[in-house]
Amino acid sequence: MSKQQFQTEVSQLLQLIVHSLYSHPEIFLRELISNSSDALDKLRHLTLVDEKYKALIGTSIAAPRIDLDLNEARKTLTLSDTGIGMNEEDLVSHLGTIARSGTRNFLAQLSGDAKKDSNLIGQFGVGFYSVFMVADKVEVFSRKAGEDKTWKWTSDGKTGFELEEASGAEARSTAGTTVLIHFNEEGAQYANGWRLQEIVKKYSNHIAFPIFLTYEKSEWNEETKTSEKTRVTEQVNAASAMWQRPKSELTDEDYKEFYKSITGDWEDPLFWFHTRAEGTYEYTTLFYIPAKAPMDLYQADYKGGIKLYVKRVFIMDDSKELLPQYLRFVRGIIDSEDLPLNVSREILQQNKVLNTIKTASVKKILSELKSIATNDKEKYAQFIAEYNRPLKEGVYGDFANRDTLLDLVRFKSTSVDGLTSLADAKARMQPEQKALYYITGGSESMLRNSPLLEIYKKKGIEVLILDDDIDEIVFSTVPQYDGVDFKSVNKSGAGEDLKDESTPEETAEKTEALKPLLEKIKATLGEAVKEVRASARLAESPSVIVSDEDEPSARMRQMMQAMGQKGMPEPQPTLEINPDHEIIRKLLSDPGNSKVEDAAWLLFDQALLLEGVPLKDPATFVQRLNRVLNQSI
Repeated sequence: MSKQQFQTEVSQLLQLIVHSLYSHPEIFLRELISNSSDALDKLRHLTLVDEKYKALIGTSIAAPRIDLDLNEARKTLTLSDTGIGMNEEDLVSHLGTIARSGTRNFLAQLSGDAKKDSNLIGQFGVGFYSVFMVADKVEVFSRKAGEDKTWKWTSDGKTGFELEEASGAEARSTAGTTVLIHFNEEGAQYANGWRLQEIVKKYSNHIAFPIFLTYEKSEWNEETKTSEKTRVTEQVNAASAMWQRPKSELTDEDYKEFYKSITGDWEDPLFWFHTRAEGTYEYTTLFYIPAKAPMDLYQADYKGGIKLYVKRVFIMDDSKELLPQYLRFVRGIIDSEDLPLNVSREILQQNKVLNTIKTASVKKILSELKSIATNDKEKYAQFIAEYNRPLKEGVYGDFANRDTLLDLVRFKSTSVDGLTSLADAKARMQPEQKALYYITGGSESMLRNSPLLEIYKKKGIEVLILDDDIDEIVFSTVPQYDGVDFKSVNKSGAGEDLKDESTPEETAEKTEALKPLLEKIKATLGEAVKEVRASARLAESPSVIVSDEDEPSARMRQMMQAMGQKGMPEPQPTLEINPDHEIIRKLLSDPGNSKVEDAAWLLFDQALLLEGVPLKDPATFVQRLNRVLNQSI
């Protein structure tokens, strides 16, 4: 026998489960049945495609089923399956450690507030460890398919576990896993046959394998006129592939319960899309949108949320080939009649059948989302609060569906509270407006107060506030929406749209008068700027920096460097100054004044700061600022 400690993350998870989640203790049974169902799925697949496992059917591999055996007197529940089973190594890795970084990320987000953390863990799914909500001791006996030994895992769910080889009556004769639960005081309420049936029907009715419950059933004896207890075994679930049933036969509750059984989520899904396709290829899809974004949505090791079946036979549930990455939050089922049972991940990447299903599924999901956006704005707002960013990833990566995705994403704006669609922004365009304008490069508050917006506000032109750090990358690749050009106000070309051509003579005079000062500032700043020119976009601020159309902005450059981009040339933004600003008018009255040099650098540095760009030499900036302050006091 070996005694082992739980990994630190497991101990944290157990502490949280035992002390914070008593409002949902019944989910322990759902989680254990789900694990058994997965084990049965995996073994059934192997027996269909691998000769080694086919040969074991009827001997060390039994017919697929899940058994619950209740002993009310002892307050124990035994859950057994005839699935793939586990060996010594599997028991340690599955029941003693947490490998995925997404789990660690989840634990890092825990606040200590039991109610909030309970909701978090509901999104995450607590799996096997949920059994310790209702048990003070758990014994697991497991024999892996194709192996002879049965291993026994025992724990009280506190500090660690014991692991040893089982023998005698404890050894299993066939592959599979048996979980013996010794109920604690909290769990004693589940030592009841009727209650267990209720839980199975609520959470696991659509598990595709039969679930049998053995318990003491009270039956009326007409001869003795008394109620007698008889030990009976009954199947307590429908054991059907729910997604294959016609939609007309299914209720909303059916869909919600099935979602919870395959995801482990406690909350109802936001919505679902059930499709049966017939024609060149036959397949069924049932897709769900979770109410909350999955915990690992932005983790590199996120787990795919779609289970792939072929003719109702489970194939895999962790492939990232079934839907594009930006739809990784979608959960559900794809069941194909045309894929081979022995399809591998490598084959999936090039498979024509799956590519057809994938293409049609993406269009179906996006079409349904568009319909919801039109007909149920409140529900769609809930969706956008969780999934706006992944949709933007799709705008960048899915050219075939870009137009639909542009209709689905939502934006902050200078003209409306909350979020807006591009269609609504286009409908609000001013008669003289030449493009749909947007600003990128920092936090929402920084962007809303940017000098770049001043003339747009003055003219009543809407500008979209793109404050997500991926927005600039995404929208630099999108030229237009519905025939209207996109233009970044951070770029120099946007200013050309704002020039007032009604008084060209006056404009020319201003430019000519400003020329000596522009030249002096350019000479002072040297290679720090590409150009210094009069601005058409400033109303209140004295200066601003902009980038050329084909150059990354200062903020984008920072992001690229943070991601490891090396050898980038030094930026050379264009400095625009406001000829109508009091500071500029004073400098213009005496461009040869020695104060112009300090002023030129301060105008440039403050423009950088407003763009969220850190100064290279803060000490010199402070010295220069102090000199100007000293002269002005």
